Amino acid sequence: MAALSGGGDSPGPGPGPARGADASSEGGPMPVVVGDLQGCLPCLQRLLERVERDAPGAPLWFCGDLVNRGPASLETLRFVRALGPRAVTVLGNHDLHLLAVAWGIRRAHRSDTLTGILEAPDRVELLDWLRTQPLAHLAHDHLLVHAGVLPGWDGAQTLALAAEVQAALGGDRPGEFLAAMYGNEPAAWHDGLAGADRLRVVVNALTRLRFCTPEGTMEFATKDAADAAPPGHLPWFRAPARRTTGLTVVFGHWSQLGLMQLPGLLALDTGCVWGRQLTAVQLAADPAQRRVWQVGCG
Repeated sequence: MAALSGGGDSPGPGPGPARGADASSEGGPMPVVVGDLQGCLPCLQRLLERVERDAPGAPLWFCGDLVNRGPASLETLRFVRALGPRAVTVLGNHDLHLLAVAWGIRRAHRSDTLTGILEAPDRVELLDWLRTQPLAHLAHDHLLVHAGVLPGWDGAQTLALAAEVQAALGGDRPGEFLAAMYGNEPAAWHDGLAGADRLRVVVNALTRLRFCTPEGTMEFATKDAADAAPPGHLPWFRAPARRTTGLTVVFGHWSQLGLMQLPGLLALDTGCVWGRQLTAVQLAADPAQRRVWQVGCG
């Protein structure tokens, strides 16, 4: 496991320690979830120094977008991979973009900070590790995804569909999957979807979703705050018939939300790569007992 090290000049944590967050029903500490990293390793190291002091040995969950736009994408990817079984990460849209660039499916953007990974001597090992990571993870009644979940999916269906994508991306022909991954259609799920269309809807929901209709038709053009939904749409987590309401959905991706803690919902992208903050939260059955840490990234 990589050493959890870093500096100490960080702002004070959020709500103070809560004993109920310390242990899970299985006897170990509850996981600590970290928001979008996007290559900001120094911030992560400072944050984890505090997490390790207050919640030593807690499992670490990462809600995707490990890389891109920040200054240390290569080092961040190496660091998280080296955490081994202590860490769980789900894939985000920037992680998938890296894989698409690496396989020659997409061209790099001017704002990308992926060159170090693409030219690294351990490139193959890093990319093979990344492409085998899941798009969803469920434990302790908390469902971890990068962006969102369609209102018609419950936890079990979300895991099953995410596993289909993981099998395609982690298999022998990832290039075929990546070549068919991009596009906004179909914009809604139905059980009859098959092939590339089926996988594309799953990827778009789990790694890109912000707004949808109450029935689950996705919209990708709007990237504003939750109160700026286009006509006929609403934030995915406000869909009235959402089937994941019995779980706590933990996600990143939507930096305009900031840290949002509600019963059954935890949003964690606090804009580290934009000079704001990187946030970690120790999960708890009672939201009032969550433990929060934040460091400034300016």
